Amino acid sequence: MPLLVALALLAFWLYCLFDVITTPDEQARNLPKLLWVIIIVLLPPVGGLFWLLLGRPTGPYEARTFPPGQGRPRPRPPAPKGPDDDPDFLKDLDRRLRDEE
Repeated sequence: MPLLVALALLAFWLYCLFDVITTPDEQARNLPKLLWVIIIVLLPPVGGLFWLLLGRPTGPYEARTFPPGQGRPRPRPPAPKGPDDDPDFLKDLDRRLRDEE
């Protein structure tokens, strides 16, 4: 049982450390990001809890994915149409087939 608790605390600590490292500098709340890393490393269970309650950015996850200044990725262009999806091609093909007969 103590091993499971130790593994859970380790997983929590790693999650919080990874989360603070991947958070953009300008989105960390209340303290600079480097200070949050130091707190989490020196005070594993309490530091991680403080990060989740006081330092982690609030708002939608999407806002954390695209920090200010980097913009959003452009939408993909539409997939090319096949000849049977193009009404102009089908009309032209029908006209050519009738002319040949």
